Amino acid sequence: MSTPHATPADGAHPLDSPVRSALTGPHAHFTERRGRILRYPADVAPWVAMPEAPEARDWDDAAALAGPGGAVTITAFREPPPDDWEIVFHAEGVQLVDAGVATEPFPEAVRLGPADVPDMLALVERTRPGPFLPRTVELGTYLGVRRDGVLVAMAGERMRPTGWSEISAVCTDESVRGQGLGTGLVRAVAHEIRQRGETPFLHAAAANTNAVRLYEAMGFALRRRTSFLSALVPDPLPTRLPAPGGGRDARAAAVR
Repeated sequence: MSTPHATPADGAHPLDSPVRSALTGPHAHFTERRGRILRYPADVAPWVAMPEAPEARDWDDAAALAGPGGAVTITAFREPPPDDWEIVFHAEGVQLVDAGVATEPFPEAVRLGPADVPDMLALVERTRPGPFLPRTVELGTYLGVRRDGVLVAMAGERMRPTGWSEISAVCTDESVRGQGLGTGLVRAVAHEIRQRGETPFLHAAAANTNAVRLYEAMGFALRRRTSFLSALVPDPLPTRLPAPGGGRDARAAAVR
């Protein structure tokens, strides 16, 4: 069983704002920044870190980063976007943390990398586990199972807040469901996370009660409830904003 991480002196827990914690910590080399807004590159992950109480300028900066018609996707959001933004996705979720998961390697698992991305994207298209983009594989370890050369199951890592690592993209093709592949892969990814001295956690849709029960049976425990929202930047941009790309801050090297 993993040991809980201490809360920083400022009272903030890394999992309260996992995107910001990741992009100012282990994933800082991915960071794109404008003002108080941080985000992953659009082909890596959709997540954007907003301030806890965003102001109009923050939404303007998010819009300038994403560009006209671009998506801004937020977890643990508290404030809705401006009225001229189109909300395209909104769902309630849960954040679950390792509370005694029995981790172990999975003998059938193979390590996945950039050469496997076409097969990974095809599996995601069939199973819809959540956001997975052409460069998501760069975020951490991804393990998969192939049958007759076809990728039929996978799981991997996404956000890495300081001291933690999120298990994500857990998916199993319909043809092999019920064989324990997803459970085996989650335990194997969690094992690799533990080997680094970090603690596994994950997010799930609150409405997906079957998945939540399965994760709890594996040894994950509810830490908190959260929300996910994705909204489109107005197209064209509001006239008060500069043209796309203008005034963009430096990337990770400028993030402190």
